[in-house]
Amino acid sequence: MKLAKLEELEKIKPFDCGDADLNGFLFDDASYYKEQMIANTFVLEEENETIAYFSLLNDKISQTTISKNLWRKLRRVFPHRKHLGSYPAVKIGRFAVSQNHKKEGWGTELISAIKQMLINNQSISANRFLTVDAYITAVPFYEKNGFKQLVNDAEDDTIPMYYDLKELI
Repeated sequence: MKLAKLEELEKIKPFDCGDADLNGFLFDDASYYKEQMIANTFVLEEENETIAYFSLLNDKISQTTISKNLWRKLRRVFPHRKHLGSYPAVKIGRFAVSQNHKKEGWGTELISAIKQMLINNQSISANRFLTVDAYITAVPFYEKNGFKQLVNDAEDDTIPMYYDLKELI
């Protein structure tokens, strides 16, 4: 088993998570996002297939995008003199596990790996939060992995969620 950046791979091995949009991103869009410096994609593969993948990009949690109550609660973790209008984050842009490997723990394993990658690589650019716009059906998975909702009601098919990386230190 190997986790590698997309550009390190000669060819993407077969992958199907059961969602055409997520499959299409890996095969059709991930390289373009890398070339345009929008997102980096990481692939977990074994000898004959891709087990899972995720893409990461920059984000922020801003007072203009969440409720005043949640913003006040979030800001409490910072000293008063460090209150800002937004805080740096890294967003999970895409995250998918192959149908052949669902319910084997790979999703949780990769979320843990992402958290560790971000904690261990703070030397160039700092980020406090990990965010995701979770499909409504995936909200329980992210909550199980320590994420909290940024909004109370879904306006589309996704719910913005966050994880405070400081919890790992």
